[in-house]
Amino acid sequence: MAAPSDPLQRHAVFAALTGSRASLERAAMLGDGLGVALWRNRDDDTAYAHPGHHTVSVYLEGGLGTYRRDQPGNKGAPGRLCLLPADHESRWHVGGPQRFVHLYFRPEMLAWHCVRLLDREPRSVALRDLTFADDPFLYALSQRLAALDWHHPDARMACNALAHEAISHLVLQHAGRAAPADWRGGLSAQARRTVRDWIEAHPAHNPTLGELAALAGLSEFHFARMFRVSFGMPPHAWILRARLERARQLLAEPWPGLHEVAVRAGFASASHLSHRFRAAFGVTPGTWRAGSSRSA
Repeated sequence: MAAPSDPLQRHAVFAALTGSRASLERAAMLGDGLGVALWRNRDDDTAYAHPGHHTVSVYLEGGLGTYRRDQPGNKGAPGRLCLLPADHESRWHVGGPQRFVHLYFRPEMLAWHCVRLLDREPRSVALRDLTFADDPFLYALSQRLAALDWHHPDARMACNALAHEAISHLVLQHAGRAAPADWRGGLSAQARRTVRDWIEAHPAHNPTLGELAALAGLSEFHFARMFRVSFGMPPHAWILRARLERARQLLAEPWPGLHEVAVRAGFASASHLSHRFRAAFGVTPGTWRAGSSRSA
C-alpha cells in the first residue's frame, strides 16, 4: 500500500481504494502528474465524491458481479471502461474477483490536450461519465500498460506516452460540450490561437507577461486572468509545458547536445533543463534520450 506521503495519495480515488478492501498490486507516478495503479478487489463497497481529478478504469479480469448502485443492471466485465470525471459522484458494489487498471490525471492535463487537439477552451469540454462502456482501443492500451515495469526508466517513458495517448483518445472519443454556464471572460478564439502559436513558434524566447498581453491586446492583469480561463493553467505553466514538450522532441534525436537542447527549448542552461525535466518526468534528459534510441 502506498505511504501517506506518496503523491498518488493526493488522488482521491486512489486514496479511497487504499481505505477499502481493494488490494494494490503496484502503482507509480509517470511524470506530468499522471498516476497509474493496478488493483484487485472482491466483495466490497466503495464510493467516490467529486475527486477533483479524472480517472480511467479498465477491467482486465472479472468484474461480472460489480455494479454501480444507481445502475444495478449494468455489470462489469473484462475490457469494460469506466470514466470518472473530476466532478464524478457514485457508489459501487464489488461482487466477485476483479483486476483493473486505473489512470489518474489532473484537469490541467486534460486542458493541455483540449487546447492542442480541439482548439477549444477547456471549460467548454466535459468528459462523459461512463460506466462499463466498450472501448477496444483503451482495453488494448491498458493491457500494454499493465504489462510494463513502471519503475524501469525505459518503461516509465513508454507508460507516459501511453497515458498521453489514452487522454488524447478520451478527448477525441469520449468528450462532449460542457453544460451551458456563465462563460464570460476568457480570450477570444483568435487571441487564444495567436498566443498559443507564438509560444510554439518561439520556444527559446522568454516572454514577459506584458509581451504576451500585447499579442492579445490586453493589459497584463486582465490577460493573466483570461489566459488561465482559456488555457486551464497560468501562462508560466503553459510555457514550461511547451518547453518540456519541445525538449522531448529534440531528445528523440541523437543530436544536438544537451546544452543545445536546453537553449533551443528555452531553458537557461543544461542543468536548468535537467532539473525541470526530472521534476516533470522522473528521469534525466540523458536517460530519456537513451531510452528513445533503444525504442526507435
